[in-house]
Amino acid sequence: MLSIQFTGDGIRRFRQLSQELGDGTATKVYSRAINDTGKVAATATGRALAAQTGLPARTGARAVKKQTRSTPATLAFEIHAQGGQIRVKYFKPRETQAGVTAAPRNNRQLFVGTFMTAGWWPNRVKKPNWNGQVFYRVGEKFSVAKTDVYIPKEAVIGETARTFDQSKDKLDVRVTHYLKRIAGGALS
Repeated sequence: MLSIQFTGDGIRRFRQLSQELGDGTATKVYSRAINDTGKVAATATGRALAAQTGLPARTGARAVKKQTRSTPATLAFEIHAQGGQIRVKYFKPRETQAGVTAAPRNNRQLFVGTFMTAGWWPNRVKKPNWNGQVFYRVGEKFSVAKTDVYIPKEAVIGETARTFDQSKDKLDVRVTHYLKRIAGGALS
């Protein structure tokens, strides 16, 4: 879970606004600004997550789709990154004689002993009900191959975490925007 928090100057400014405008108005202003900033942060985080993991952009967006919006009572916006161990299927797999190659974290690697099609080389055939899935044998049966990429772990490291942290800087701009709207042009 990623969350936006006030620190240092943000807390001082909030206390000052609470004294000048009243607690109710100040919390409404901050709640709206937090929600605006949170939506921007979620979009940027989803894009960065997709780029960092090597997943399609829509998958990154879906991974951070669940959000808890700010209210005047909570003054918190939460992005819930969800997803388990990602299957090899989603990382542009290609079958070779040695196994399937795929690109988790944009780094192409060989998954030895895995396969996507049936039959013996060179007469391999695609099975329509396999849907591009990558498998490996377990005795007489086979199981779906997965990578070591976990969306919640990836969301708090690397470029994704930096992107989220940078979006927090936009909170002050949104607070100023809402204060100008309340003041009706008295502020410039």
